[in-house]
Amino acid sequence: MNKEIAKKDKKQRRANRTRATIFGTAERPRLSVFKSNTSMFAQLIDDDTAKTLVSAHSKGLKGNKTEASNELGKIIAKKALEKNIKKVIFDRGSFQYHGRIQAVAEGAREGGLEF
Repeated sequence: MNKEIAKKDKKQRRANRTRATIFGTAERPRLSVFKSNTSMFAQLIDDDTAKTLVSAHSKGLKGNKTEASNELGKIIAKKALEKNIKKVIFDRGSFQYHGRIQAVAEGAREGGLEF
């Protein structure tokens, strides 16, 4: 098997295992986080209707990657509170809860979201 295909399969299995017990509703949407080499993306997703309620990205934010991730968490929390969303379910996807993923979660908590 090709190494890239095997790597992608492992990542998908980890994401499926994480999402097996997570389901977002309109009252408590899923805060999905994705990181690339250059930036981070966060979305609040209502899985009942399969719609994205709020989204944000870290492109253009100042500081190093971890500081930008923390700011991203605060931005997504601010947008969520504008839409009267206070409680969310955190979805780390296939990533470890460490580093930039943890910084997004801490920033969202500082911004006023409850997990």
